[in-house]
Amino acid sequence: MKKFILIPLLLFYTMLTVNAQQNFFSFKTTTIDGKPFDLASLKGKKVLVVNTASKCGFTPQYKELQALYEKYQHRNFVIIGFPANNFLSQEPGSNQEIKQFCEKNYGVTFPMMSKISVKGKDQDPIYAWLTQKSQNGKTDAEVSWNFQKFMIDGNGNLVDYLSPRESPMSDKVIKWIEK
Repeated sequence: MKKFILIPLLLFYTMLTVNAQQNFFSFKTTTIDGKPFDLASLKGKKVLVVNTASKCGFTPQYKELQALYEKYQHRNFVIIGFPANNFLSQEPGSNQEIKQFCEKNYGVTFPMMSKISVKGKDQDPIYAWLTQKSQNGKTDAEVSWNFQKFMIDGNGNLVDYLSPRESPMSDKVIKWIEK
């Protein structure tokens, strides 16, 4: 009888341990150019993750994101953009169209990834981790709109998130980077 109780307990404990060990750097994704990208290559850097869109009222935040990246990229800081079409079809373009738009209109040089889904049934696993306390160990943070920002520390842990309305150049972000 003890074996029947012990085995499920061990399986449950193993599932909890595996989940707790997963962090942002455990994931792999694809760049906007279609190349594999291992987020583990960013270990030791603070990462600002942003779901982006080209036809949104917050799209001008690309300018601030680029300025932030240029100012702090040499201080172990990086921004990663994840284009998503989850809100009123505000990112309808292909990866190539998105890349051209970002470069032409905002001079974006920070890493952009392939278009993904940040919510719903087809939510990308990275965003499932970012938004679910059961996975990230920190907080639940449903993506409310384009340009929501997630702050990841150099160990791959979720630190906090900012609403889409909050500027990437906010005191909260600057203090976090400079800390």
